[in-house]
Amino acid sequence: MGLDLKYIPGQSPLDDDEKEGLLVDSITTRAELDEFEQMNITQAVEWTISRKFIKDYILSEHFVRELHRRMFNDVWSWAGIFRKSNKNIGVDKTQISTALRQLLENSKYWIDHSTYPDDETAVRIKHGIVNIHCFPNGNGRHSRLMADIVITHIFNKPVFTWGQVDLTGYNEARKAYISAIKEADKGNIKPLVEFARS
Repeated sequence: MGLDLKYIPGQSPLDDDEKEGLLVDSITTRAELDEFEQMNITQAVEWTISRKFIKDYILSEHFVRELHRRMFNDVWSWAGIFRKSNKNIGVDKTQISTALRQLLENSKYWIDHSTYPDDETAVRIKHGIVNIHCFPNGNGRHSRLMADIVITHIFNKPVFTWGQVDLTGYNEARKAYISAIKEADKGNIKPLVEFARS
């Protein structure tokens, strides 16, 4: 029996090669996958809470990849490895490293020069990472955790609440989140910043 994934709006389908990277043979449904991934993500969150990271490390390709690896390494063999296929969103697979490097350098500039308010800076970094879509799976969850790390470790402010619900299911909060992402895609970051603190 193979992995039967049902996708909700805003999720990028995995190709067959990516599905082959599943490390837990007993997972056959989306609900089981979500449960195993959440256990792995909880461990990654604990890792981020138990350490203090500096700006230049957080805003490095190494950290972006290491965070994803820690979030998904018990579930996927490709955790922390940039995607090797093109998706319905994101930059071309050959441009991931370049686009990420540019975003991270821009982010350092925004922080060093107080270009935007703190919350907006963290959310702009999140939006940039999810737009690049570095990995085959988990980009939304990864980019939200990156924003939480930026806001807590760099700006010493509380983590974002992200609608205070699980955004992996298709609910009103997820609809609002996807709508805010689409607004940010058009250059209006305000709804996403507001959602992050809702």
